[in-house]
Amino acid sequence: MEDVTRSLPFWEGFAVRDVTMAGGQVRITLAPCPDRPARCGGCAAEGLATHEHVRRRIRDLPMVGQPLVLDVTLRRLACPGCGQRLEAVAWLDRHARLTRRMVQQVSYWCERLPTAHVAAMFGLHWSTVRRLDVQRLEGLLASLPPPTPRRLVMDEFALHKGHRYASVVLDADTRQILWIGEGRSRAAVRSFFEALGTKGCARIEAVAMDMNTAFDLEVRKHCRRARIVYDLFHVIAKYGREVISRVRVDAANRLRHDKPARRVVKRAHWLLLRNPDTIQSSRQQLQLDEVLAANRDLMTVYVMKAQLKELWSVSTAWQWRAAWHQWHRHARQSGIPSLIHFARCLRGYWRGILARVRWPMHTGQLEGINNRIKVMKRMAYGYRDSAYFFMKIRAAFPGNA
Repeated sequence: MEDVTRSLPFWEGFAVRDVTMAGGQVRITLAPCPDRPARCGGCAAEGLATHEHVRRRIRDLPMVGQPLVLDVTLRRLACPGCGQRLEAVAWLDRHARLTRRMVQQVSYWCERLPTAHVAAMFGLHWSTVRRLDVQRLEGLLASLPPPTPRRLVMDEFALHKGHRYASVVLDADTRQILWIGEGRSRAAVRSFFEALGTKGCARIEAVAMDMNTAFDLEVRKHCRRARIVYDLFHVIAKYGREVISRVRVDAANRLRHDKPARRVVKRAHWLLLRNPDTIQSSRQQLQLDEVLAANRDLMTVYVMKAQLKELWSVSTAWQWRAAWHQWHRHARQSGIPSLIHFARCLRGYWRGILARVRWPMHTGQLEGINNRIKVMKRMAYGYRDSAYFFMKIRAAFPGNA
């Protein structure tokens, strides 16, 4: 057995005394090699007297497809500087019940698989795997350089069912997730700006977001130099919900006695909301043309949606001003109540729309990240601990710089 031990570098400084297989696991007994001097686990001093021997059960990587348990005898040394301290072991951390290579493998797979799957793979309890993953995440996040953002992107995503949301803040230049917190209120996002500090807030030049009043007010309070930039996608989505859908429902209600015509209008819901460039089917294009030709109000709000999008594509402030006034004039002249109401509400957000000329920003970066967050949540069948989930998200998007 001694010759075999010398050729296996698995447990440096220890000799194999016994190997057994029982109960679905491999059990190996290890003892310190007598020719290896013991070193203090605190100060690494050598030549110390042994105070006592202690036995500890350690989990190592599976062997021959079976869990491996090490029955290790360790020496407790009498160190003048550290007191009674266990000897240093190259492959084992202090107080650990798992070998270093076991911890490394668990951490490796935690980056790729949910906690429950990793626990089943190594035969560990899920809480043990979660603790190791938290240690890995804390080390990774602590190693990141301090962020110095100048442009931010703010958005939200569904955390749980029942309208429970989390807010996300992204560095628009490095694509690093800077902060995640539960909720989407002013109080929820205030902690980010407080952690950023006065100097950090003064550094912020622009913030892209949807028309979330809570985000808007907090940015204006803490980052007085920052420009608010409203995202095109969210404005158009709001226009679709509040204007196009309302006009379509009203048109369908007026056709309640003409069932075939009413059916055509009701089925055109998604066609009216889609980008015209994404309609590839000739049948769908024909259906859309038929609906628009048969209803003047639907045609009006559909065309006004295209004109609203153009406000995000003009290159100068003067061109934007002319297009803005023209769009509002057409909205008033349309006589459509939902369109007039939307235009009146949109007027208060003109600075955030105009800022797009100077700061060509959007929340598309964060929308793509939100889709990956949904995949992470779905793979794990949800997370019990939101703080742990937020750490995994931040570690998954450490930024490009």
